[in-house]
Amino acid sequence: MAGGINKLTAVAIKNAPDGKLEDGGGLRLTKKGAGGKWIYRYSFAKRRREMGLGSYPEVSLAEARKQRGYWQHILQGGKDPISERERVRADELTQLAKDDPLFEDMAVAVFEAIRGGLRGDGTRGRWLSPVKVHVIPKIGRKRLSEIHQTDIRDAIAPIWKTKHETADKALYRTRKIFHQAKLMGYEVDPFTVDAARHMLGHYDQVVTPIVATPWQDIPDLYARLHKPTPVHRSLRWAILTAARGDGVRGARFDEFDGDVWTIPADRMKGQRGKVSDFRVPLSDEALRLLEECKADAVSDHLFPSPRKGCITVQAQIKILGKLGEKGRPHGFRTSFRSWVQDTDAASYDVAETALAHVIGNKVERSYARSDLLDKRHILMQKWAEFVTGSEAKVIPLRGRS
Repeated sequence: MAGGINKLTAVAIKNAPDGKLEDGGGLRLTKKGAGGKWIYRYSFAKRRREMGLGSYPEVSLAEARKQRGYWQHILQGGKDPISERERVRADELTQLAKDDPLFEDMAVAVFEAIRGGLRGDGTRGRWLSPVKVHVIPKIGRKRLSEIHQTDIRDAIAPIWKTKHETADKALYRTRKIFHQAKLMGYEVDPFTVDAARHMLGHYDQVVTPIVATPWQDIPDLYARLHKPTPVHRSLRWAILTAARGDGVRGARFDEFDGDVWTIPADRMKGQRGKVSDFRVPLSDEALRLLEECKADAVSDHLFPSPRKGCITVQAQIKILGKLGEKGRPHGFRTSFRSWVQDTDAASYDVAETALAHVIGNKVERSYARSDLLDKRHILMQKWAEFVTGSEAKVIPLRGRS
């Protein structure tokens, strides 16, 4: 129909730029990069309301349409879809509290209850993933009251030594599920998980640090990253700013104000509500690189990817591999920190703040609230001059002539 809304297709969504995509009937996809959020827009009692239907692509176009159809039916019956959904959820929780639920159901219920306090609603850190992969397949269909520590031990034992970090996460989150269940009044003891851990035995995990490029080799690597591709530029940006991977790869043009880049809290490391936006002072070389990215901009991202919104760490590692570089993107932060330490380029507080590390205890931080931006600006300019080989002279190492 002329002037009407063309219904979405999977191909159209994939090829569409970021923004609001309408499917008709109140269904909208707010797309951002390779993902997005489904919204059902409707009016009830002369009020315009928006109801979230889940994230894309986890919720497909077909599933989103199915949900829209269901809630349209509820609306036509004279009920507010949002209020009705809240009522149903409350009834489900009430029923859950009366039964002896399956471990799998309790795991999902606990995750839904705590996800609001997790980064990216728990999807970015994949909070539930270790439990879903390693615990639920073994004890997911057992009732909470039936689970013995040997059940948990048997579930974790295959990865206790081969994938210890994952095993540790799975145990910790299983205990969280047990603890939450006990608070809800179920006959379950979190000590069951503690006992399972004890039965698995002691394990000395040898932590292998991320490979870092020696700081003395950074200028050569920076020079070899000269190609004008988003991935090459992202690696240069990671070197110049010493920022973490999520901050670098997801950088957007609207995050810049003059010579300061502000990384939003949702791309900073830490628990939601306990991290804040972080300002990064930009050197002359970083500003030059930013202008290069602007000149070739095809999206809101500095380092765009045609398939995923922005480039991935796998793409960065692939380029480093082609260059024969063993160091990894996160290791550039170690390269920077080692350079500062070996050359006395800045004080401890300035260097640690440049890496967005927490300095001092809670009381000290309550008084020292400066982010040392001006001092960090001087430091990052020194670093950029070293990286590009434009410094007047290399500062000698302590103890060397």
